[in-house]
Amino acid sequence: MLRCAVLLDRPSIIFVNRVFPPDRGATGRCLSDLSRRIAAAGWRVTVVADGEQLSDEAPNRAVPDGVTLIRTGRRVAEGGRPDTRAYLDSLCRLTAQVLRLPRHDLVVTMTDPPMLALAGPVLAARHGAASLHWCQDLYPNLLPVLGVRMPDLLLRVAGHGMARALRRQDGVIAIGRCMRERIVVSGVAADRVTLLPNWPDPAIRPLEKAGNSVRRSLGLTEGDGRFLVAYSGTLGLAHPMDGVLEAAARLQHSDPSVMFLLVGEGRGFAAVEEAARRKGLCNLLRLPWQPADRLAECLSAADLHLVAMDPAAEGMLVPSKLAGVQAVGRPCLFLGPAGSEAAAQMDGCGMVIDPFDGAAIAEAVRAYAAGPDRCAAEGERAARKAEAWTADRAAAVFVGLAERLVEARRTARPLLGRLLPHA
Repeated sequence: MLRCAVLLDRPSIIFVNRVFPPDRGATGRCLSDLSRRIAAAGWRVTVVADGEQLSDEAPNRAVPDGVTLIRTGRRVAEGGRPDTRAYLDSLCRLTAQVLRLPRHDLVVTMTDPPMLALAGPVLAARHGAASLHWCQDLYPNLLPVLGVRMPDLLLRVAGHGMARALRRQDGVIAIGRCMRERIVVSGVAADRVTLLPNWPDPAIRPLEKAGNSVRRSLGLTEGDGRFLVAYSGTLGLAHPMDGVLEAAARLQHSDPSVMFLLVGEGRGFAAVEEAARRKGLCNLLRLPWQPADRLAECLSAADLHLVAMDPAAEGMLVPSKLAGVQAVGRPCLFLGPAGSEAAAQMDGCGMVIDPFDGAAIAEAVRAYAAGPDRCAAEGERAARKAEAWTADRAAAVFVGLAERLVEARRTARPLLGRLLPHA
């Protein structure tokens, strides 16, 4: 009887997000890392996501121990990004699913699909729960940067709705300093906004280039003197590549040992490949999306990494790929706004360059290619930076925040929590 009482007293949490592994997506990977650790800390964890429910015997089930995964039954499209209608449908499905569940103590909404924060206060009210919005991307402001065209009036109305929804949350998590500032400016009390940066995938670790199978598959052999510059991850309109293409064109003949590698998926890859074809680039290599078990080796294959971000997106996103690049101990060129969170992470382990300045990008690549000692030193600093902020540390911060929010809600509404059926 005592054991049952202890189990019933465990706090419970619902995470709502469109994707969850084995589906692709940075938000799903972060959620998997965090939910595993929160369950280990004694919480009852439920994740609601799109996709087909997998049986316990299915290979690569990818559900962490202690986590209950509930799927809506609608398949998650692989590759690229869904359109506006698909996002809206997902928002409705996820909301309906959470409304049908037994009550939980904390409801956490994420930002896939966009505008999911609008449902957060409604779902929390239904459960008599505390509400927390984990902001990975700041919508609707980011939508025009991603190529989603909206009438100005509709964009303003959506912006007011989002600001109101965030103000109604018991807490908001921002993954970057500049994002936190934007959220506070929108009217959310500063003491309700917690800075919790994303962390590198725990499976990523530094690997030596010697014997790297990815380099071999690209025709780069040991001792051939090739210098590999890589862009890895999603490529969309928020990741300008014009400057990179210009740099590749400048270096193609003057520095033939320099090769550029594009790895991943997204709507932007086709446009970049077509532009490279028009420019006659022969120093541009391409690999498709790589599975998680090859990620460390793929990232370690490069001598230098590129992370791109449209300056118009400052404060609305933080490139998740940067943490992985640092975790493999490689220097990075951040091609984006100098005042952003990602730019601040370049101190001592990379450079910040205007993404449209091809000449500056080419000069920086040339300097790194000529300075192996510089690459090694900056790579070591990057690895130490990655080791300082891990999934374990992020989970500890998250659990502390969740405990405070649940306790505050129980204190404010003790009767409601006892009356509603619990998960």
